[in-house]
Amino acid sequence: MAEKPQINLIYFKRETYILVAGHQIAERFFIIREGTVRISKVDQVVKEKGGDILVPGDFFGVIATLSAHRHIETAQAMTDVILLSIHKNQFDGLVQYNTSIVLKIIRYFSQRMRYLDQALARYTVKQSIPLVEEEGSVLFHIGEFYDKGQAYAPAYYAYHQYITYYPEGSYMQKAKERMKVCEAYGKPRDFQCDKTALTRTYTKDTLLFAEGEPGDELFIIQKGSVKITKIANAHEVLLAVLKPGDIFGEMALLESTVRSANAIAYEDCTVLTVNWENFQNIAKTQPQMITRLTQLLAERLWVLYKQLANTCITNPVARLCDALLTNLEKNRVSMQPNTTYTFDFGPKELAAMAGISREKAGRELQRFMQENHSLKVVDDKLYTSNTADILKQNTMYQNIQRRKASS
Repeated sequence: MAEKPQINLIYFKRETYILVAGHQIAERFFIIREGTVRISKVDQVVKEKGGDILVPGDFFGVIATLSAHRHIETAQAMTDVILLSIHKNQFDGLVQYNTSIVLKIIRYFSQRMRYLDQALARYTVKQSIPLVEEEGSVLFHIGEFYDKGQAYAPAYYAYHQYITYYPEGSYMQKAKERMKVCEAYGKPRDFQCDKTALTRTYTKDTLLFAEGEPGDELFIIQKGSVKITKIANAHEVLLAVLKPGDIFGEMALLESTVRSANAIAYEDCTVLTVNWENFQNIAKTQPQMITRLTQLLAERLWVLYKQLANTCITNPVARLCDALLTNLEKNRVSMQPNTTYTFDFGPKELAAMAGISREKAGRELQRFMQENHSLKVVDDKLYTSNTADILKQNTMYQNIQRRKASS
């Protein structure tokens, strides 16, 4: 059992900088007890939900601290402030002895992820599906996308879920007709898997859930991998590839809302499911799992902020380089000279991460590979013989962009 955390009080005078974005690996976060604090980011793509002025009860620095990355925000005292300072090593104790604070952080993370996910869709995905349409229509459009690409198993799933959850939908008749055609070509082999089972197995390319589908459980990958995607502009945008130990689907559980993206088995996979009843029990009996969930949410938020910052980059080749660097930072890969690394995705997936359309992807990827001689494709995966080159190249692109912005 973790020790009860001894939380320290820290005093800052008005106009003092408490945190500076990018300056150090975060080791502690803060909860405001008295006073007000302003937060800002270097690349402020979207406004902070709720504003950028924090008041007593609000917290900051928690995303970088729990994800063990550099701070993504700058915090400045607007008045004299008194803060509760919580070190990352105290978080296990916080889970056990101050559960209400931890649940507040988890809910904040979940709400923030949905807000940023929607912002990312606006800036990079630019949905070809109408933004204002009847409830559940996104499920039908996802079915259409896979149907046209002759991916009949995921198309069948999306049509089936549309019919199940939205029986009065205007696409009902068409969905039924298309589902029959898809069934003849490729109904998912494990479509009828036991949805009540805590542990489930899915075959490669099977949809675990689709955007727009109601959900009430989260998933923890036990074996294999799962990709998280969105469908837009007639192509599939890769948001993340998740591996054993990763958690996904938590927003639907924590907020009782529909799924915000698609989860597809990237390879044969086994997942553990957690519903709300199990979640509450786990919070009491397995606090280390709640700690893990909070850390993963923090990691995902950190990546979302980086992806949003990527949308500010005007040069497509620079966006590709920045996406690679974000992946290296996420996986904590050394940037020392001559460090080799094999990414778990190929060029097409990289282009999708950088929000580059299929029409432009080939040309921009060729330019990028020509400019980075240490990068090549091995067994359909990107490989670099020198991670330091990616860091150096990214710094060069950033300096060019800053000079253009200031001129």
